[in-house]
Amino acid sequence: MIKRTWFKGSLAVAVAMASGQIMANGLAVNEQSVSGMGTSFAGRSSSAQDASTVFGNPAGMSRLQRAEISGGVAAIWPETDIEASPDNAAPGTNKGNIAPDAQVPFAYYVRPLDEKWHFGLGLYVPFGVISDYEKSFQGRDHGLYSKVQVTTLQPTLSYRINDRVSVGFGPTINKIDGKLTSNPTTSLGLPDSYVRIKGDDIAYGFNLGVLVDVTERLTWGLSYRSKVDYELEGHISYSDFPQGFGYEGRHDGTVDITMPESVDTSITYRANDKWTLYAGSTWTRWSRLKELEVVHEGPQPNPLEPLNWENSWAHAVGVSYQVAPAVVLRSGFAMDASPTSNAHRTVRIPVSNRKIYSLGLGWNIDPDWTLDVAYAYVDESKGRVEQAGNFPTAEYNAQYENSAHGLGVQLTHRF
Repeated sequence: MIKRTWFKGSLAVAVAMASGQIMANGLAVNEQSVSGMGTSFAGRSSSAQDASTVFGNPAGMSRLQRAEISGGVAAIWPETDIEASPDNAAPGTNKGNIAPDAQVPFAYYVRPLDEKWHFGLGLYVPFGVISDYEKSFQGRDHGLYSKVQVTTLQPTLSYRINDRVSVGFGPTINKIDGKLTSNPTTSLGLPDSYVRIKGDDIAYGFNLGVLVDVTERLTWGLSYRSKVDYELEGHISYSDFPQGFGYEGRHDGTVDITMPESVDTSITYRANDKWTLYAGSTWTRWSRLKELEVVHEGPQPNPLEPLNWENSWAHAVGVSYQVAPAVVLRSGFAMDASPTSNAHRTVRIPVSNRKIYSLGLGWNIDPDWTLDVAYAYVDESKGRVEQAGNFPTAEYNAQYENSAHGLGVQLTHRF
């Protein structure tokens, strides 16, 4: 029996090393609000424009005068160019465009309980990415298909302490699903040998925030999203491996993983009746994803997957202009640092530092209905993938260049 450490097809990787072109870096998803998307999410924790503040800052619910239902979807069209090294030993193709088009839905409900208290409920996707290479991909030893999705339900309360200060808190109920496939024996001429992994779990966290009117024109907000500890339960399946490799059948497996906490702080400054300025920063503790160990019932040792991610910052500025009493235009720019680098980037997460440009429009159709639309473009720096071979996997080196277009629509009803 051949026992090697090449086995990277672990339940952990299905969660932690997927790649996709959503408008935030790492595994994070930003598309929980189209009204916020128009300013590149600058002012997310300080603006409280509609019921989507349940996600952005639960304290902002105290600013909503009536009950609201707000929902929408953001569609993402990603593009990936791959320039593979001529020194790669394995045969195959490098077509690029590894992330399929995606749709990210969200929905919120907020209702005043009295002059001090508000209740809210949010349903959204905080993490979710997909990568899907062609079957003949030259780097398929290291990964073919990856999918991760976290869906969150958040009941929330806010309390107005006084005319200037509000606080909010909401527990989060989080469902995670992960799937991975790989073909780790390409260099041996065995293109039909596959590893398939699936797993899921439900875990709990919380979201809290504070909102302060510093002056009549300046508002400051701070929100905190907690870490969430998961213990995924699933299985690892092997198919069409030659005899003697020791990889066969289907085995139960578990992995402990912690999705990171994040802190968002921002300001909203109403310069006059026409112009409003926004600025904000988000810190994410990606360093929680250093390494992951999969505990499984197969004959091989528990795989240990190094990740070596680092904490990252995202910064954004934005502006809105009230064209007419019922129409507002928005624009924003963001810089979002990658949690990985050339030393640790993989085919499953080939993301780099990003710049995001956005435009948006809000239209109050009447006192009860508001329509928001937004467009965003992601321009990502080039990044190298340098994954070493480890028999029987082959070394793979390539340069990746990613970009994406996003279009969001949101409808809010007040009653």
